[in-house]
Amino acid sequence: MLDIRVCRGALRRAVVCGLIFLQAPLGVTVSGTVYPSTYEAAPSPPTLIRNAVILTGTGTRIDNGDVLIENGLIEAVGHDLQPPPNARIIDATGRWVTPGLIDPHSHMGVYSSPSVPANADGNETTSPVTPNVWVEHSVWPQDPEFQTALEGGVTTLQILPGSTNLIGGRSVVLKNVPALTYQAMKFPGAPYGMKMACGENPKTNYGDKGQAPASRMGNVAGYRQAFLDAQEYQRQWDKYERDLAAYEKKRSGAAAPPDPPRRDLKNDTLVGVLKGEIRVHVHCYRADDMATMLDLADEFGFKIAAFHHGVEAYKIADRLAQKGVCGALWADWWGFKMEAYDGIQENVALVDRPANGCAMLHSDSAQVVQRLNQEAAIAMSRGVRMGLKIPPERAIRWITANPAKSLGIEARVGTLEAGKMADVVIWNRDLFSVYALADQVFIDGVLLFDRSHPPERPRSDFMLGQSTEVPSP
Repeated sequence: MLDIRVCRGALRRAVVCGLIFLQAPLGVTVSGTVYPSTYEAAPSPPTLIRNAVILTGTGTRIDNGDVLIENGLIEAVGHDLQPPPNARIIDATGRWVTPGLIDPHSHMGVYSSPSVPANADGNETTSPVTPNVWVEHSVWPQDPEFQTALEGGVTTLQILPGSTNLIGGRSVVLKNVPALTYQAMKFPGAPYGMKMACGENPKTNYGDKGQAPASRMGNVAGYRQAFLDAQEYQRQWDKYERDLAAYEKKRSGAAAPPDPPRRDLKNDTLVGVLKGEIRVHVHCYRADDMATMLDLADEFGFKIAAFHHGVEAYKIADRLAQKGVCGALWADWWGFKMEAYDGIQENVALVDRPANGCAMLHSDSAQVVQRLNQEAAIAMSRGVRMGLKIPPERAIRWITANPAKSLGIEARVGTLEAGKMADVVIWNRDLFSVYALADQVFIDGVLLFDRSHPPERPRSDFMLGQSTEVPSP
């Protein structure tokens, strides 16, 4: 938004005000006016889902319960709810109902299907520090992977740039709806994220080319220099704002207003991180690397929202809980490189164990995203085998409420509560069964997937194919 303190009053300063507006250093503030979300939910009738086993995502299970949807929002959850006139009634006897699933780590749309070099737009490998890039500018909305994810009950996704770089750029949160532009999928009001990576990826990708970083100590030096530069950038803008305020106070007709510093897209994003306006998501496997990143965050005064992959997160589960950092984890991926060697299948359950633990499942895969419910079931079963009590109403939070929390959208999605977006999945049975399928998927109350009506399923133009018929002359 335009800074009223800077631009009020003087009509003769309109040009200066316009310059200030264009050069404002706060990436999040400026981003509200550029590349905005154009997402609007389609109209939908009131819907009453009856007689289901409901997992609300808040830790509550309701047997033989009802969910009432009106105007795209959850109106009520409970028993014996009364529908308004002309409501759509769905008898869900024997079925389960949950919030829409949320994948906090996806590359769909930027590593699209089919997997060919032309569709690889997720890594800007020209420099190890690229906070200036925004992954949304690579998203191809017609990637057919979005539809297969919808069929798995996934209604919201965080799309991240890849992990080649120390700092890979901004992420974006999308509603999983058919669209022709990424802006029509962009979750309105969701905070931006910033992707960082520690460990093997950056040091290998650049070290093998004879560039820095080539070691873990080089990684940390790269992060620190980037944030030191951002702090200096912010000091320049703070000084400019003080000088401008002094100029405004004097209102001297002879003196010229101060010149603003030169705008820098890299530092815009990093200043947004330092101000807490952009959430940090870190690709990190080893416990010692995660501990180092927590120390880095303390040094520069920012917060890490989540560690992604984190196969050794179980070793520092208590510290993660103390810091309020989530773990975006796999159920059983491990051993595919050295830093992933010490993974255990109890990882998710152990990160969830502390009082403030925030464990969640993520995909990082166009295949795994289709069965996040089964990933949660694997993690739940391993926790139960080691003696932890993990009922379904707790485990559902790993793929709904906790991802929403890590993305900063928990006030709007992730649980079935009155006033929240009606992102709802009806499953044919207990969703933690290997036989579970999403029967119906609603986003903002709109039925976007219905397994019983295949012709109504949205399809990517890419999947429609081309006619082999030769037109008659």
